[in-house]
Amino acid sequence: MTHEAGPVVEGDGLWLRPPVYADYPAWADIRERSRAHLTPFEPQWSAEELARASFRRRVRHYQREIRDDLGYAFFIFLTGSDTGGGDALAGGITLSNLRRGVTQAVTLGYWIGKPYAGQGIMSKAVSAVLPFVFEGLRLHRIEAACLQHNLPSIRVLESNGFRYEGLARKYLRIEGKWQDHRLYALLEGDRCP
Repeated sequence: MTHEAGPVVEGDGLWLRPPVYADYPAWADIRERSRAHLTPFEPQWSAEELARASFRRRVRHYQREIRDDLGYAFFIFLTGSDTGGGDALAGGITLSNLRRGVTQAVTLGYWIGKPYAGQGIMSKAVSAVLPFVFEGLRLHRIEAACLQHNLPSIRVLESNGFRYEGLARKYLRIEGKWQDHRLYALLEGDRCP
């Protein structure tokens, strides 16, 4: 299935599609309400992090990435949620640094809004995106990294069959500091039929 913005992925009680400009109010709201929940696990937020202009730049970047087959960003929407205005925006997944040729790999990243954390939503969203990666994009490997103390993220990856591959010292600059990360990967052949 596709949307004007790009591919649509359907899952268990949720669906994913690329962000569009009209998502700004819902995105800014959930990110602001989840600031304390998200900032310990993300690059340091800029002063303009939640500004409309920043969001527009982000969406244009995502559109270029899709067009050039370099990455795919998705927002996660809960089907039939009690929002009064349609399906609720719960979080996001990015497939970035897509490499073709002899590698055929991509890097997975994700975030979930505080009201939706701890409910298994991200595990379902990651599970839903795997067929898109392996069958749709025809990739061989999906990689992910998480902070050593981020136990919910570790559970998301391990529940989806990702295997721990090692520790990357001072791998990413999170919350303004270079921090060690656990590295995980899932190969197309690791998946159960």
